[in-house]
Amino acid sequence: MEDPVVNIDPASPSIQTHLGILQNVIQRMAVNSSSSKAWCVTLVAAVLVIVADKGKPEYAYIAMLPTVVFAALDAYYLALEKAFRNSYNDFIAKLHSKVLTETDLYSVAPKGNLSYLQWESLKSFSVWGFYLSLAVLIFVTKTVAIG
Repeated sequence: MEDPVVNIDPASPSIQTHLGILQNVIQRMAVNSSSSKAWCVTLVAAVLVIVADKGKPEYAYIAMLPTVVFAALDAYYLALEKAFRNSYNDFIAKLHSKVLTETDLYSVAPKGNLSYLQWESLKSFSVWGFYLSLAVLIFVTKTVAIG
């Protein structure tokens, strides 16, 4: 049985709370994406310092491992952020069209194909631009600074 359409005032506390929850989730995903970049830079720098200190330049490419892992994690967080923005926009559209159901009101779930969104996020400049630059930096550091 399908939920009945709920005629709710857009200014009602339940609507505002639902939108606030979605906004908080979107904000957390953006913060997680930013944290991924910060942690990646920290780990890459630590690996390169240890490699240089031990005099083993052939191990410098180990720093590529966190670069690849954090690039995938960053793309995942960006995909989730986009999926929750889709959910937010869908909720707003239903609210304005007056076709909102109780299920919509009490459901906080990402909307969209997460695999596709993650692939799209990986192709975005905020991901490939950052991590490709970091990979180039690793290569240059290995070649010039470490040996």
